[in-house]
Amino acid sequence: MKQHLLHTPEGVRDIYNGECEKKLYLEEKLHNILKSYGYHPIQTPSFEFFDIFGKEVGTTGSRDLYKFFDREGNTLVLRPDITPSIARVAANYFMEETMPIRFCYKGNTFINTGSLQGRLKESTQLGAELIGDDTADADAEILSMVTECLLHAGLKEFQLSVGHVGVLQGMMEAAGFDEEEEEELRALIMNNNFFGVESFIESRHLDDGLKQLFAMLGRIYPSAEAFQAAKKTAEQYPRIYAAIQHLEQLHSLFLLYGIDKYISFELGVMSSYQYYSGIIFHGYTFGSGEPIVKGGRYDRLLKHFGKDAPAVGFVIVADQLLAALSRQKIEMPVERVCQLVVYDEAHREDAVVYARKQRAAGCSVELMLKSREKTRADYEAYAARNQAARVQFMDGE
Repeated sequence: MKQHLLHTPEGVRDIYNGECEKKLYLEEKLHNILKSYGYHPIQTPSFEFFDIFGKEVGTTGSRDLYKFFDREGNTLVLRPDITPSIARVAANYFMEETMPIRFCYKGNTFINTGSLQGRLKESTQLGAELIGDDTADADAEILSMVTECLLHAGLKEFQLSVGHVGVLQGMMEAAGFDEEEEEELRALIMNNNFFGVESFIESRHLDDGLKQLFAMLGRIYPSAEAFQAAKKTAEQYPRIYAAIQHLEQLHSLFLLYGIDKYISFELGVMSSYQYYSGIIFHGYTFGSGEPIVKGGRYDRLLKHFGKDAPAVGFVIVADQLLAALSRQKIEMPVERVCQLVVYDEAHREDAVVYARKQRAAGCSVELMLKSREKTRADYEAYAARNQAARVQFMDGE
């Protein structure tokens, strides 16, 4: 046998036995929470036309996409991100809908990351999108769902860093940066190189107030009261001021939802996705170097597909969340419900009838014809490996 046939390609992995049970349990539990908020399940294809994720949309760069061709020569891609697909669906089937639309989903995404990054190239995401509502109430509802999902997953300590795209964009507009300067600054912030940001800003001739605002990008604020100095300094910059006011309004809603203890404000929060237009947030916990949650507002994305509607949403990266739960030694309460029934030929009918009755009653039964080469201890060991609740022998012994 060729040994390479037993291995998966780099960046993907097999999930089996107890780990698979835990993942499916977690996915179902979180999906039910999303539905409890009135969000309706939706499924979109695993691959779409290239233009759904093109440069104009502002999602994953072309070099990180898995691209291939269909029989007609159309360029297709495995979806790197589910949000643009949801936007396409909303524009296609709900063009005339003027009331808010709520979708929830789960599915796999595919990003052809570099070999040295050590990231999964296929990951499972669960998410929700609220389309047609541009209020702070919609933003708060999304973050309330995120918080409830993480708590029900078993996490006790996590933090959601919330910012607003308008803060940084407003600063760069007020500073008059060109496209090259904006890219350089964004790269510094994405790499958390705030010493580099300070050096970059000091080398430019900017107003003292604007320099003070740039200096606040790397700070974390536990509440809206903590960035009142930033708000006062931003009074002369309308776009920055409006963004900070929105975060201030959000904080009052977080208090109403009772989720304020899990949220901090970070004015420099950024994403590689360029379609975000309002709030933007990431969720972190111990045991995961990557965000377990990503989301924000994208009021201009649907216009690309022909529907002018605001939207806000998020995704939970199930693989990152599971890894964090494991490293924090938080057990998933997956019940052992399947029973193993071992029978000999003389008791075949009894075993089948019993299994049919048990399955009809909602119980799981695995049937196995007894082999002469196996002992009872062998079957009991097998049941333990496969997490069977119990073993029943129908062999006349």
